Amino acid sequence: MINSPVEEIKARLGIVEVVGSYIRLQKAGANYRAVCPFHSEKKPSFFVSPARQIWHCFGCGTGGDIFKFIMQIEGIEFGDALRLLAQKAGVELKASRPELRTERKRLYEICELATKFFEKQLEGSAKGKEVKDYLLCRGISQDSIKNWRIGWAPESWSGLINFFSSRKYKVEETARAGLAIKNEQGGYYDRFRSRIMFPVFDLNGQPIGFGGRVFQDTKEIAKYINTPNTLLYDKSRILYGLDRAKVPIRKKDFCILVEGYTDTILAHQAGIENVVSVSGTSLTSFQLNILKRYSENLFLAFDMDIAGDSASKRGIDLALAQGFNIKLIAMPEGLDPADVISKEPKDFEKLIEESLSIMEFYFKNALSRFDKTTPEGKKNISKILLPPIKRIPNRIEQSFWVQKLARELEVKEADIEEEMKKVKLENLDFEIQPSESESKPQKVVPKSRKELLEERLLSLLLKSPNFLNAVEEKYVSCFSTKSQQIFENFQNLQNLPPENADFINYLSLKSELEEIEEKEILPEIQFCLKEIQCLEIKSKLDQISKEIKKAEISNNLEKIKDLTQQFNQIAKEII
Repeated sequence: MINSPVEEIKARLGIVEVVGSYIRLQKAGANYRAVCPFHSEKKPSFFVSPARQIWHCFGCGTGGDIFKFIMQIEGIEFGDALRLLAQKAGVELKASRPELRTERKRLYEICELATKFFEKQLEGSAKGKEVKDYLLCRGISQDSIKNWRIGWAPESWSGLINFFSSRKYKVEETARAGLAIKNEQGGYYDRFRSRIMFPVFDLNGQPIGFGGRVFQDTKEIAKYINTPNTLLYDKSRILYGLDRAKVPIRKKDFCILVEGYTDTILAHQAGIENVVSVSGTSLTSFQLNILKRYSENLFLAFDMDIAGDSASKRGIDLALAQGFNIKLIAMPEGLDPADVISKEPKDFEKLIEESLSIMEFYFKNALSRFDKTTPEGKKNISKILLPPIKRIPNRIEQSFWVQKLARELEVKEADIEEEMKKVKLENLDFEIQPSESESKPQKVVPKSRKELLEERLLSLLLKSPNFLNAVEEKYVSCFSTKSQQIFENFQNLQNLPPENADFINYLSLKSELEEIEEKEILPEIQFCLKEIQCLEIKSKLDQISKEIKKAEISNNLEKIKDLTQQFNQIAKEII
């Protein structure tokens, strides 16, 4: 019988579905594995158990259920994780008193209501109809307008503020959601006015911010404005459309990155669904860390000036340094993906097929600009190509491009490598940042040898309970209190205190992952037992040795004699 929302959510949502919506999971027998999103690693040590509905990273030691995962990867408290998963599972939570709702939950409510407000303005006003006709002319279908929840912010200084006020939301809350601005006199006015509104969604499809495009272009105001950073929204960490694109990206194993909201919407409308865009910022390390959960193959479909210190180039340099495989989709001059797709979607698909790796693009561009037969030309070409080659983390791939450059310039590879050593990546004016979940490194407390042996022993016993009789009382007395409790309740682990649940789940998953033949289990168990006993004896001997030293300082001969006898007696127990 399900007694609580937590149990109901767990009954409805599988852990593979939840975790797999954030990171790429690979089947590993009955379980799944992945590169841990909570610490830097190359070899996957993060495992998910569908049978036990748990996850655990054997690298950084973190683990738990779906709630613990959401709390860590989203950086939120339990109440917010409960609300998020309840929405995903279709579980209705009992309404709590307004004053008890978290600020994050209030901001989610405000962003959702604002989205509905803008949608209503698009559908229910004369100006909105004019805007809608414009969107349809741009090739955005009625279904896409509805699915992407595009709206209209009317020309009003307080229309949205008044809307929220009528629903008992304070104007300060509206401002904290990025929808109102405080003026010099202390009053507030709407941030978005006379703009086509594109809601920006988090990975769970909830609106958290907005991009507003001016309807009738004018040089007097910015073409686009975006929600400022809030508790929910940070444009350096958000990729527009990723909530819809994450599954197609994982399936196709590459992501197409474009620059605008319209580019993204029209691509999805045309069935090219592995497309996302940046939200009013150049590509950042945070966005790259998120994308890497789904694929390491990145296709860029925007203009890039590699001659200048462009924001696009900085983002590409960052992606190269993080090991992404990058390709460039060469757009026809003066056109963006939306222009190409609205005219003929198949033309964009062809451009994707013809895309060049970023290094091929760099070579093609540099060799077309300078004469490689002259000393000056060779110098200019190497000046462009050596920095990106140096940033390639894989030495084999780097060596390939060094060889290619040496062939093109008709010089020795050793000379290229010598010049590359001189290259200082000074133009890389950013620092590679950890992802949000990595920004607070997991502190892993090293386990003692005895703890590791006890964990190994218990996991083997969970794998083969028929060897329980091999554990004699003399060994059990050497266990830690926690291990003793588990061993003594081995047949009824559910009777143990709730605080032991995570540890037992960890041991159970570890036992499932043990790759050991049945004939080797008993010898391994016996080895663990003897080692644990030996460590316990050595610990006792160390303690007696310390007491003997104290007795020697006080010249207590009788105590020295007694302790020495104890030491010798215990020492005989060492095997």
